[in-house]
Amino acid sequence: MGILSFAPRTRSDAAFEADALTHLDALYRAALRVTRDRADAEDLVQDTFLKAFRSAAGFERGTNLRAWLFTILMNTARNRRRDAARDRVIVDSATVDQTPLASPDPSPEEHLVRDVLDEDLQRALDSIPDVFREAVWLRDVEEFSYAEIARILAIPAGTVMSRIARGRRLLHERLIAARRGQPTVAAARN
Repeated sequence: MGILSFAPRTRSDAAFEADALTHLDALYRAALRVTRDRADAEDLVQDTFLKAFRSAAGFERGTNLRAWLFTILMNTARNRRRDAARDRVIVDSATVDQTPLASPDPSPEEHLVRDVLDEDLQRALDSIPDVFREAVWLRDVEEFSYAEIARILAIPAGTVMSRIARGRRLLHERLIAARRGQPTVAAARN
């Protein structure tokens, strides 16, 4: 994949791009967790890199590039969700009824994530609210510190710890219920 440049590239630009691209897979995995859709995840990662490369001059060398990229990714995802909530949706019921249901083949990345995560854990993780899933994913899978997650999600560290604790508790409840074949209390409310 080529990187578009808007100005003559310097060695510094090329080094920044090379360093940033080493985090592509981790950003894609996180984007897939957030969007739950391969195409949306790819778009989110593309927007993240576009914004990062455009703002490379604002990146403070010597700081955590990975955390900076994740911050861009999460902010972009949050803005997209907010914008999507504002969009009006017009549905042609006749077209929807006539459209065959298709299940696209999973990407290699989705296979990897699905193979790594137990099926029950995958379902449980997908079932918890976004705010908890993001925090748990960033901590337990991406292994960011609480302070880094607070910066990435633009929330206080105490809120990060609370979301992780609540997210883990929800995961635990859902996993126990799945093993017993019972719905969770939270799922019963939804």
